[in-house]
Amino acid sequence: MEPVFSLFDHLTRAARAWPERCALLAGDRRWTFAELHAEMLAEVPGTSAAAAGTPRACAGSSLDLALAAHACSARQQPLLPCAPEKTAAAIATCPADTALIISTSGSEGQPRQVLLGARQLDSAARAANACLHLEAGDRWLNCLPLYHIGGQSILWRCARAAACVVLHDGFVAEAVARDLDACSITHLSLVPAMLARLLDLGCRPPSSLRAVLIGGAALSRPLYNRATAAGWPLHVSYGMSETAAQVATFTPNDGLWHEGLVGRPLPGHEIRIGDDGRIRIRGPQLMFGYLDGGGLDAEGWLTTGDLGAIDGEGRLTVLGRADDMLISGGRNIHPQEIESCLAACPGVVDVAVTGLPDPVWGDLVVALVVGSIDHAHLLDHARRHLPSAALPRRIRQLDSLPRNAAGKLERAALRRLAAGASA
Repeated sequence: MEPVFSLFDHLTRAARAWPERCALLAGDRRWTFAELHAEMLAEVPGTSAAAAGTPRACAGSSLDLALAAHACSARQQPLLPCAPEKTAAAIATCPADTALIISTSGSEGQPRQVLLGARQLDSAARAANACLHLEAGDRWLNCLPLYHIGGQSILWRCARAAACVVLHDGFVAEAVARDLDACSITHLSLVPAMLARLLDLGCRPPSSLRAVLIGGAALSRPLYNRATAAGWPLHVSYGMSETAAQVATFTPNDGLWHEGLVGRPLPGHEIRIGDDGRIRIRGPQLMFGYLDGGGLDAEGWLTTGDLGAIDGEGRLTVLGRADDMLISGGRNIHPQEIESCLAACPGVVDVAVTGLPDPVWGDLVVALVVGSIDHAHLLDHARRHLPSAALPRRIRQLDSLPRNAAGKLERAALRRLAAGASA
C-alpha cells in the first residue's frame, strides 16, 4: 500500500527540496515553499488535541480558503470550506482521519457534505499528477471555487508535485487570458462555460500550456471542436466530490472523442454500469461517506446518479443524470441527447433542455436557448437529427442559463423557466 501524506507533509517536503520556488501566487502576493511552510508552522503551536480534531468552517476569498486548507492540515484539523455568502453550521465532530468536509454542488437538490481523508485526497493527487504529467516547477492556474472539490484538489496536486498554484478569486475570463501568458501556465482547470468564454475572447493557449482539465458539466461537440482546432490541449474528465474530484480522463492521445466520453478510470479504480444503467465506482479515492450517513455499500461501491456506458476499450461515456430522464410520447429521452443536437446548430451559444408535465406527451420537451437563432430554423435542425418524441415543443430564448459556481446547470431553475415559457 502506498504511504499516505497530508497536504502539510507535501508542503514540508517541497520546502526542503525547493525552498525558493514559488508555491502560491495570488494577485500581487507571493509565497515560496519555504515562506508558506514557515507561515503554516506558526499555526501549530498552541493547538490543543481537542481543537485539532474539531472541524473548522471557513468562508471567504479563494486565498482565505487556500491558506485555511494548509493551516488546517498543519494542525491536523478537518476543514469545511464554505461559499463567501454562506455561514455553515458548526460541526462538533466527524470521523477520525477526516481532512476535508466538502459540500456537493447541489445542482440536483440539497447539497450533502462529503467526508474525505488524507488517504483519498493524496491518492487522487497521485493519480491525477501521473495522468496530467504535473511536475516540480509547473504552474496551475486555479480559477475554480475552493468551496468545491475541483478547487481544493488543485492545492493537493500542486503541493504533491512541488508545483505553483496561480490563484484567482473566481473566474474572470480577461484575467485568466492575461495570466495564461504572463505566468507561463502549464495546467488549467475549466468547466465548459469558462472554456467557451475564453474562446469568445479570442484567447489562444500559450506554448507553455500542456493540459486543460475539463469537467463539472457536459462538453458539447461544437465546443470541443472549436477548442481543439484552436490548439487547446483538452483532457475531458469525470469526477465528483465523492471521488475526491477527477476519477476518469480522456486525453488528447486517446484517439477520437465523442460527446460524453470521459476515458478510462484512473489506476486502482473500477467502474461498472449497474442493471439500472447507473455508473458504479470503487477505488482508493472514494469518500468515507456523507456526514449525515450513507454513501458506499458493504463492498465499497458508490452508486452515482449518472447514467453511463463502457466500450470495448474500457472507456466510460457519461449519458447524463438518471433523474433528468424524460418520457416523451412513451419513449425515454435524455435531455443531454437533445442538448448535444441543438448545441451543434449555428447561432446557439448555450442550451439546456427540461420537461413539463403534459397529458398528451407525458413530459413536454422544453428547450432554453442562449443565442440569436430563429425558432423555426432550430426546429428544422432538430427534425433532421432527432426522433419525433425528442423534438422541443416549447423554445424559450434567454440571455444566460442558470448555472452554479461549478458550471453545472441548476435543473430546478430550468423547470421554473420552462414553466414560464408555457405560460
